[in-house]
Amino acid sequence: MKYKIITVFTFIMVFISIFCANGFANEKEIHIMKLSGAISPGTSSYMKKSIQKVADENSACLIIELDTPGGNVESMRNIVMAILDSKVPIVVYVSPSGARAASAGVMITNAADIAAMAPGTNIGAAHPVQAGGREIEKTMSEKITNDMVANARSIAEKRGRNAQWVEKAIRESVSATETEALEKKIIDIVAKDIDDLIRQIDGKILGEKGKLKLKGLKRNYLEETISTKILKTISDPNIAYILMMIGLAGLYFELSHPGAIFPGVIGAISIILFFYASQTLPVNYAGILLIILAIIFFILEMKITSFGLLSIAGVVSLLLGSLMLFEGSGPGGQLSLKVLLPTLVFISSFFVVVAGLAFRAQVSKPRTGDKGLIGEIGVVKKEIDPEGKILVHGELWKAISKKSVKEGVKVKVIGIKNLVLEVESID
Repeated sequence: MKYKIITVFTFIMVFISIFCANGFANEKEIHIMKLSGAISPGTSSYMKKSIQKVADENSACLIIELDTPGGNVESMRNIVMAILDSKVPIVVYVSPSGARAASAGVMITNAADIAAMAPGTNIGAAHPVQAGGREIEKTMSEKITNDMVANARSIAEKRGRNAQWVEKAIRESVSATETEALEKKIIDIVAKDIDDLIRQIDGKILGEKGKLKLKGLKRNYLEETISTKILKTISDPNIAYILMMIGLAGLYFELSHPGAIFPGVIGAISIILFFYASQTLPVNYAGILLIILAIIFFILEMKITSFGLLSIAGVVSLLLGSLMLFEGSGPGGQLSLKVLLPTLVFISSFFVVVAGLAFRAQVSKPRTGDKGLIGEIGVVKKEIDPEGKILVHGELWKAISKKSVKEGVKVKVIGIKNLVLEVESID
């Protein structure tokens, strides 16, 4: 009887395990996420994590609602590679009406298993430019453009889309509406909303990824975490650079004026945010070392009389370190001169002024405390012979002198010991 109960129990457990495996564990979902704003290292990190998440959850597909003016080339390449390597079908949907897939957005849309657009949207204008919209130097521009064209054509041909138009979008910055994009086979579908999109792509066969079976599946909307939002904001090289400069300035002020507290707190937070952003940025640590060396020069300026030579060395190190800080090769991967130069001038001036004030405070005569009395003039109120009292700074002090001094005579303080002033007559 005992063995029969164990056998029945085992059978039930096996049945439940099989039912769960085939019923609950394999229940797929449609994941939907928004990708808006400029493409940055933070965006790239968010996209890669999201694609990995839906793959781990065995998603039926991932729909990316895209609206971007473009952005960093290296970040765009990372997103494209993540889409191409994804085991889960990726659908890029340019929406809502009024949205665009410009510049880097063209490449991301082109890489999707299914490319779709909403009515009233546009795609194109993918010619590479530097941060701020400035044209890249001719030779470098040709290299970057040719590289992007080759990559985009290869992906378009793999996806069965219009490779010639993609090349024109990069070389000539041409654009297309959703209707034109569908006619020219730039995209696969025009859908008025998510419901219409899912209805149209349901049943499509995507090569090795098989047939999409989306009817009746639950929709799971992926939301950005607070850490992702912060990373997306600060992962711009210009913002990261400003954060680092604020951090160094705050810590430097705290070191030169201990007890200020607030600048030190702000400085520490800014430095931590910079290092958090640097995990997605192409940071050159030689640049960081040069900037740290500059801070050391400014600190030494407070201790050593160099007649400004250490300050000059600090400014030069700060300039070189700033220029070398980020080593991204693509547009948007380096500091903008419009940010670098004003920040460098302001921070250098701040360091020089603070170092000068700290040095002057060290070499100037004390004005408070016991030592502040040295050199002060007082009047004898009780004859000193050899001890008496004098009035100095409005206070009555015990005083001694090597020679007797009559009452009413002016004396000069030349020393102090155990709250007794040593004076000499100045008459």
